Amino acid sequence: MGWKEIQKERNEQCEERHALAVDRLRGIVSEETVSERYLPFFQDTAIFLLELENNRRKISDGTWDLCTLEEMQSLNEILYRDILPQNYGNSYADPACAVKKLGEDKGGMLCFLYAEMRSGIPYVFEGRTDYLTILCELFIEVYNCFEENAEPDAKEIRDIIYWYASDYCDVFLADRVEEQIDPEYSFAADIIENADLEDDKYLYRFGEYITENELGTARHLRTLPEETIQKMADVYTEGYRIGFINTGKDLSKKSVVNIRYSLGFERVIRAAIENFRRMGLRPVIYRAASGVITKREHHKIGYFGAVPNWQYEYDHRQDQALFMDKRYVERRLEVMKTVYEKKRELAAQFAGPAVMETFGEKPFSPETKPEAPGYTPEQRELALMYDNRSGQITNEYIRGDERSFTIVAYPVPEIGERYPEIFNEVIRINTLDAKLYEKVQQTMIDALDQGEYVHVLGKGANRTDLRVQLIHLDDPEKETKFENCVADVNIPVGEVFTSPVLEGTDGVLYVSRVYLDGLEYRDLEITFRDGKITDYSCSNLDSPDEGRKYIFDNVLKNHQTLPLGEFAIGTNTTAYVTARKYGIEEKMPILIAEKTGPHFAVGDTCYSWSEDIRVCNPNGKEIMAKDNSVSILRKEDVSKAYFHCHTDITIPYEELEEISVVTKEGKNIILIKNGRFVLPGTEVLNEPLKEETKCQK
Repeated sequence: MGWKEIQKERNEQCEERHALAVDRLRGIVSEETVSERYLPFFQDTAIFLLELENNRRKISDGTWDLCTLEEMQSLNEILYRDILPQNYGNSYADPACAVKKLGEDKGGMLCFLYAEMRSGIPYVFEGRTDYLTILCELFIEVYNCFEENAEPDAKEIRDIIYWYASDYCDVFLADRVEEQIDPEYSFAADIIENADLEDDKYLYRFGEYITENELGTARHLRTLPEETIQKMADVYTEGYRIGFINTGKDLSKKSVVNIRYSLGFERVIRAAIENFRRMGLRPVIYRAASGVITKREHHKIGYFGAVPNWQYEYDHRQDQALFMDKRYVERRLEVMKTVYEKKRELAAQFAGPAVMETFGEKPFSPETKPEAPGYTPEQRELALMYDNRSGQITNEYIRGDERSFTIVAYPVPEIGERYPEIFNEVIRINTLDAKLYEKVQQTMIDALDQGEYVHVLGKGANRTDLRVQLIHLDDPEKETKFENCVADVNIPVGEVFTSPVLEGTDGVLYVSRVYLDGLEYRDLEITFRDGKITDYSCSNLDSPDEGRKYIFDNVLKNHQTLPLGEFAIGTNTTAYVTARKYGIEEKMPILIAEKTGPHFAVGDTCYSWSEDIRVCNPNGKEIMAKDNSVSILRKEDVSKAYFHCHTDITIPYEELEEISVVTKEGKNIILIKNGRFVLPGTEVLNEPLKEETKCQK
């Protein structure tokens, strides 16, 4: 039985329950059986759930498809308007507002409840009446508590939320694992392959929030000739295919590829699906999770539309803190293990993700709200334990040494008035001559292979002064320390990278302004001792302590320390100049930004879970720097080897005084001086920089 048949059966099984829940919601809207303080919350939330039901019926009976574009836009706005920035401060979705209106002890839990009801929006469009029924029943159960007791005990509400999360793990989480590996879950793929992409109306069928970014992207792609669309798709899919070849992995053993992208790019994705089919791969295209049981903090993993309000996402990133305990974490792991075991053969067919990122949106710097849920120290340990064990489970069924990935990025209209021009420039950047970069980067690697360590020194206000220790080579004729990265898994071309030796890697990394995973950091400073973080700070929050917590939560990912998993030198000066030409440096995604200067990744190495695969550069030399003294612990206790994060931090060329490699004999080979490549054989990388200088004059 296919996914659509299974879903139909599940909806039929809950039909009576759903009808009863909807009738109860209608009653809640008009009755006054809870205390005056909480009545507006329950009535407003019931009205929202009834609006979801109204949309569900329109879609179910075909009325929705007959709507005009303007009507679809109006319905879309109604579903999301409550959390838009201009309305958020008066919304029950805002923890500060909820606590103010509903009290400190219950305001936070009711805020969570409202946010969880909002997770039902995508279920409406996917026809998941069973999911909607579960949400309505949760809301009604909490409402009944307030009906029976004007001021119910906060523990009673917390217990209801806890058992909701625990009991329905085997529904929401189990389905989530399956839809990540099974092409039969084809909701998005069906739209992409069958919709009329010339009509804006198709975008509203996904159930995501739609703005001028998504509409503008789709409209711009319609202006491009078919050969350009195919070129974009080819770069994307060929990068994926070549990634398997370059890492010695057998793509022919796989049959499933996960496509992740932002709405608006359907014309390219349709062409990519056809390319992948010719490789023997069927697409899995799942939505970024919306509910607390399946979300991973504020990260969007999957396909998604516009984010209505990043502050809302940030405020609710640790909602599990309201109920997380060891029993709940063990329950999640049990469900995950059970599903993977049930789908063992299908999981083994999974080849990995092909990601198309976007950039150009207004940068986001969050406000830290004390009313928002936050993990206790004990819960942080549980979250880390879950990440560790879930990573091991995933790797058992989808082996890291057999999967790969690719990532490419394109701008959205919000980047500015010159969007079409910038878009064309990014296409050019993504298709630069890989052979030229391969040759130049090999010249750089030949110098780096002579070194004992690399010294990176900032210029002016940049306080970077860092020594990066390099691995020793037993046979330099056949071995190398750095990977020559052109355009396969990480598009565009332009970097050489290594896994540093931790012992002896010391100093300070500083960058004046950087965006990591969509969050802004100013004056970010990280201190390393023997390759591990010992101190850190930033200046964009109200106090140093808040800045430290911000970094701890979002860069260290709740770990007390992280190792320096990667050191790289970006060589894509064309991308760097393009960013400066259009004034979009702060909007460049890390995928491109990391190619525009040296970058340092904290967390796992680039070779995590596949360290034992033999990888060679185009010149045949084997890359030896794939482990460090932490990752090698996988041979004794895998739980101590990985951190399940890898965050790149780039220093732009203009903030660089010098990058040099120091040999065992003390010889200093300078690679970059005052932001320019000075190593003989690499000067061609300065050509775009010269053009920029001419333009400035």
